[in-house]
Amino acid sequence: MSTQAPDTIMTFLPMAKEVPEGAGEFQIPSSDQPFVQGAVSTPVGSVPQVATELTAEDKHGHYLVRWNIGRDHFTVEPGLYAVGSPDADSTVFVGANYKMSFDLLRQTLTGRNGWLLILDTKGINVWCAAGKGTFGTEEMLDRIKASRLDKIVTHHSLIVPQLGAPGLAAHEVRKYSGFKVIYGPILLKDLPEFLDNGLQATPAMRSKTFPLQERIVLIPVEIMQGLKQGIPLILFFLLIAGVAGRGSFFRDALVHGLPPGIAVLVGIFSGTVLTPLFLPWLPGRAFSCKGAVAGLALFIPLFAVGTVFFRGYNLLEQISWLLLTLAVSSWLGMAFTGASTFTSLNGVKKEMLRAMPLQFFSLVAGIISWGIALRMH
Repeated sequence: MSTQAPDTIMTFLPMAKEVPEGAGEFQIPSSDQPFVQGAVSTPVGSVPQVATELTAEDKHGHYLVRWNIGRDHFTVEPGLYAVGSPDADSTVFVGANYKMSFDLLRQTLTGRNGWLLILDTKGINVWCAAGKGTFGTEEMLDRIKASRLDKIVTHHSLIVPQLGAPGLAAHEVRKYSGFKVIYGPILLKDLPEFLDNGLQATPAMRSKTFPLQERIVLIPVEIMQGLKQGIPLILFFLLIAGVAGRGSFFRDALVHGLPPGIAVLVGIFSGTVLTPLFLPWLPGRAFSCKGAVAGLALFIPLFAVGTVFFRGYNLLEQISWLLLTLAVSSWLGMAFTGASTFTSLNGVKKEMLRAMPLQFFSLVAGIISWGIALRMH
């Protein structure tokens, strides 16, 4: 559902940026989304009312995206929604249109009345969207205007997730829209207590840790991402070994293509599983370093035990396997920088600039040395 009003053009975007086409046009999310259970009447029209109890379908969707299945399409329409039976004095909560974030927010607000102002973060959670710029000042201003929020509520306050702060200029939001940004607690589970305490956060609510349980939750999606990148490389080794060998295709593919393929799998496992599990104890501050150490720690015993199976392979081949494992493990281990509290955004950028050339060199050197060794047989 989308309608337009005469005053649809937003002319107040800050920082001298060009106003995007369609910015500020009056929009209300459609009511045919599965989590919508009714509507709340407002001065600008009916706003979709969402259920706060998650269905089996919602939970199934959460499970699938944990494994990176349907992740790119797990979104809700941006715009204004109602929780409970809000009125003009009810609190406005800002969130992202990544459906898991949206679901957890509405579930947390069970038994309460409020408005949900959902930004178009392109299906990215608040923390990552703040770093990427989609949970930002311009989008916030656009969504406030498009929802005609100033005509729906009499107050001028927004409860914004603290993890969204890096993407926002709160003073500009207030300057150009009149709405004051109030940062809520870091964790959603603390939101009810925050509201009951008069919007006052305790020191614990402002502190973010990265415990084992949270690290484990990230493993499935990282494994799938790692396999997505690693399987083509494994197939490459099998194909080249089969074609370049002097014997039968399948024999040479298994004999000379399988070991580097195993090395890639070792890198995937160490980068996506061992690195998050043992993150606090792995040496080095850089995640790329932690990933490389995890890869080395798994490679040495695994290939040492498997020496009996790798008789006849020369030293150059074995070095190539190690280089491949280190490159893959370091690369995938570095992916956790965006999920942790260990590194700032600037720190992530600096690490990537330093680590990526080394990772690329290790990968290319591993492939070249493997190719040379292959020709020596």
